[in-house]
Amino acid sequence: MDGSSLLSGELIGDEEKKENIIRPRLLEDFQGQEKLKENLSIYIQAARERGEPLDHVFLSGPPGLGKTTLAGIMANELGVESRVTSAPALDKPKDLAGLLTTISPRTVFFIDEIHRLKPAIEEMLYIAMEDYELDWIIGQGPSARTIRIPVPPFTLVGATTKPGRVSSPLYTRFGITVRLEFYSPEELQSIIERSADLMEIRIKKEASAQLSRCSRGTPRVANRILRRMRDFAQVQGDGTVTTSIVKSSLERLEIDKYGLEKLDREILNTIITKYSGGPVGAETLAISVGEGIDSLEDFYEPYLIQQGFIKRTNRGRVATALAYNHLGLDRSDNENQGLLF
Repeated sequence: MDGSSLLSGELIGDEEKKENIIRPRLLEDFQGQEKLKENLSIYIQAARERGEPLDHVFLSGPPGLGKTTLAGIMANELGVESRVTSAPALDKPKDLAGLLTTISPRTVFFIDEIHRLKPAIEEMLYIAMEDYELDWIIGQGPSARTIRIPVPPFTLVGATTKPGRVSSPLYTRFGITVRLEFYSPEELQSIIERSADLMEIRIKKEASAQLSRCSRGTPRVANRILRRMRDFAQVQGDGTVTTSIVKSSLERLEIDKYGLEKLDREILNTIITKYSGGPVGAETLAISVGEGIDSLEDFYEPYLIQQGFIKRTNRGRVATALAYNHLGLDRSDNENQGLLF
């Protein structure tokens, strides 16, 4: 996926700058994920009272749920420096060494997309996480020798949307593992209303509730749609986001009440009409809808499965009764298809 989808959890263009304006700085301002927040607040308080760095934290979950925000909150709550980078930006071991040797003690060092670390950098990171030292080779050939360079004690926060691709040696070095889940409509409504207040957008309570139900359980999506509603309200109304503005705007954007966009419905329609409701393999389905298999499996499929539109079997993807009902299609033509398998 090229990132242009309005409902994508990935950042689009200069969206990170806009996100920074509304990102909460403290745990008490972070909406949702209540159990996660309770545990994390205890870990942070204990580390702060001991004057020690927080144990290394592993964050996983779909894009747009707040992993980067949580890393910033940890640094703010601990009262320490924050350093942010991503795995693709760390090209050579010297890049990691340059960052770790210049941080201050107890720094929160955030690495996004940590599953994409190169093996040489990952191996260097093992020792840094455990012993706060870096292995460095001086010289070449027979005269080469290894020295260890001390680095200040720090907290590594690793974030990934694909925890299964993180190697076991790296994963086991994290003392705190956190999995972020999709948000409920009630939690998203609170996030939308908070964002609207910070961005000075007038929005009716019924309209914020309406938006929360079509935001795919993702705060980033909710905030993105809210900005588009502001545009429509400004041009087509008096600047206030109302239920009528939301309804007409979502129709123009081809987003339905479940938060499905055009390609989501095309995926369901393809499974039902071209493959008799399934099962159909992921690669075949991706080719049929003209989308990359990574985009299908990482973005579209998880939400469709979570909402009960499709189910994944060992033979492929199968459309459920909810998918038929949502598209207004008759299931009777395909109801015996599964007996063939």
